[in-house]
Amino acid sequence: MLEIRTSCENCKKPLPYDSPEAMICTFECTFCKDCVDQIFKNVCPNCGGGLEKRPIRPKSLLAKYPVSAEVVYKPINEAEFTMKQERLIDIPLGER
Repeated sequence: MLEIRTSCENCKKPLPYDSPEAMICTFECTFCKDCVDQIFKNVCPNCGGGLEKRPIRPKSLLAKYPVSAEVVYKPINEAEFTMKQERLIDIPLGER
């Protein structure tokens, strides 16, 4: 079951279950579209993979499959991330 995190791990921007701004990687790291586009350039700071729009869980299923209550807040270390990003940004996603 996809974990629906309710905020950006980098800037804490609220990302409710139906937010069109929520982006995730294959490990469900969750970030807002602004951080993904402007800071990360589509490189997940945790795993180095790409980020995609998070699907919206149907409202009718929220009672049975609620959003995560855990808040994950791990703002990036800009110097470390810049080095990682420079190594990965030109490598196609499937080859990272």
